[in-house]
Amino acid sequence: MILKFYGATQGVTGSNFLLESTDKKTGKNIQVMVDCGLHQGSHYCERHNFEPFPYNPKEIKAVFITHAHIDHSGLLPKLYRHGSRGKVFGTSPTRDFVYALLVDSEDILKREAAREKQKPLYDTKDVDGLMTLWEDVAFDKEIEFHGLKIVFKNAGHILGSSSVIIKADGRSVLFSGDIGNTSPVLINHFDKIEESIDYCLMESTYGARLHEGIDDSKELLENVVEDTVHAGGALMIPAFAMERTQRLLYELNDLIEKCRIPKVPVFIDSPLAIKLTDIYHKYHDYFSKEAGEIMSGGDRLFNFPGLHFTPTTEESKKINDFKPPKIIIAGSGMSNGGRILHHEIRYLPDPKSTILFIGYQAAGSLGRRILDGEKIIKIFGEEVHVRCRVVSIGGYSAHADQKGLLEWLKPMRATLKKVFLVHGEPEQSNELASQIRDHMAVEAVTPSLNEEIVLE
Repeated sequence: MILKFYGATQGVTGSNFLLESTDKKTGKNIQVMVDCGLHQGSHYCERHNFEPFPYNPKEIKAVFITHAHIDHSGLLPKLYRHGSRGKVFGTSPTRDFVYALLVDSEDILKREAAREKQKPLYDTKDVDGLMTLWEDVAFDKEIEFHGLKIVFKNAGHILGSSSVIIKADGRSVLFSGDIGNTSPVLINHFDKIEESIDYCLMESTYGARLHEGIDDSKELLENVVEDTVHAGGALMIPAFAMERTQRLLYELNDLIEKCRIPKVPVFIDSPLAIKLTDIYHKYHDYFSKEAGEIMSGGDRLFNFPGLHFTPTTEESKKINDFKPPKIIIAGSGMSNGGRILHHEIRYLPDPKSTILFIGYQAAGSLGRRILDGEKIIKIFGEEVHVRCRVVSIGGYSAHADQKGLLEWLKPMRATLKKVFLVHGEPEQSNELASQIRDHMAVEAVTPSLNEEIVLE
């Protein structure tokens, strides 16, 4: 078995891993992939995405998708456009989320292609064609494919997210996908994987960090809302359309119902987040017990007095008619694009206002630059002074921290031969590798882009 690393090495985005094995029935080589994600950074779509694939798409027999985030699924339509007709496997929520995200991304990618003087990566026809190849899978149900045995396990990251175990040639390889925080609110905690695993590709987004606890995060959110409201400012929250927005709504709903924060207008200014929230309502069986019981009792998790959904441009513009205090939740989560930029132009210079980051900010992104303390930035070519309060809450991350990552890995340590740290910036991956070596006595390495490793 040969493992090839084509993305998310020495960095977080662009997950793309190829596994080459032998089909015992035919004796021929078989190539399958886990994830096919977009490379992101200072732009939604980095130049690297327009380069040819380092493999022949027509030879890929299957792609196993761990979850729907664009950095794991965003190049699937490009793969289809260039001839791949292999099956795509993923959970039912992942399928619905992937379709919504890919369609939503098309216009952005056209603009990015024009900037790079390239042809668009894909169009709607490619997305529709891709979805005809999709096969739904359930957690914990083994499937067989060309001599491979594959099991999807709950990764606890977002609704429907998975870790993928692939067994072939007498060896087992576990692809972690993105591992969820140890205190998820809406969904179940990640599965404890106790079976024999030889090799593990493991994410390391927060391999050197510890998050605030869930109660701490909620209290911090409460404090930020109260402080901004009392100052008479606007609270801007750049939020990823999936998971982060829904968790915010869930917790704001709870805080308002318990009279812990003042009632002010709350705007969900993201057409995509609104679509994805509707998808969440379809999959109660993937919710945590607490969230599921609330839904079964007839209470809508993502609705409360004062909440406004603004799907159209006209409705978005009318947010300006509401004077602060108010709360605006909009994409994109890293301030790389989307409607949040219009609100940032208006309120970043306002000392009474606050910008709250609740998710990962990639190196080079506008959100990262604001978080790192830049006082003058450019949005749409216009200089914008950052005078508002800048706050970050780490506990809202959908990624496990160092403690959670080690907890996830620990049950497998007796059989592990090697761990490959991916999906993390070097300082995060290297620190986690050191922790694994020191505390579990398991070899842990950080592979390079395009590296090929024979799994013996």
